[in-house]
Amino acid sequence: MTTLKIGENAPNFEAKDEKGNTIQLSDYAGKKLVLFFYPKASTPGCTTEACDLRDNYDVFLAKGYAVLGASADAAKRQQNWINKHELPFPLLADEDKTVINAFGVWGPKKFMGKEYDGIHRTTFVIDENGVIEDIISKVKTKAHAAQILG
Repeated sequence: MTTLKIGENAPNFEAKDEKGNTIQLSDYAGKKLVLFFYPKASTPGCTTEACDLRDNYDVFLAKGYAVLGASADAAKRQQNWINKHELPFPLLADEDKTVINAFGVWGPKKFMGKEYDGIHRTTFVIDENGVIEDIISKVKTKAHAAQILG
């Protein structure tokens, strides 16, 4: 779905997280960033994915990674999801889809025979200099941390 490629600079983004803080790519300069896009907070697949990342969060930190999630959900829904599942990382409430579109993860999807537009579950691993190191488009929700950490 995305037209971004490994080795390209990640799109410079700025969006509000679940607490209303402005987060931008430059905040992560000098760190590796796992930026995961998911269709909808509190749905089964997204919760499985986020909890797998949560359960491996210390490993990410130990390897120098920050973790950031993003969807088009409202800040309140993101915050409720964080509270319910004790998610230790911020979630972008990208309601206007600025970041989602910049990364090219919005587009046609099929579910139970119906076509609609939505977020394609995709993860970008961005290095310390803002360069895309990896793009995971076939996310395994139950083992996503292992996919990233390889």
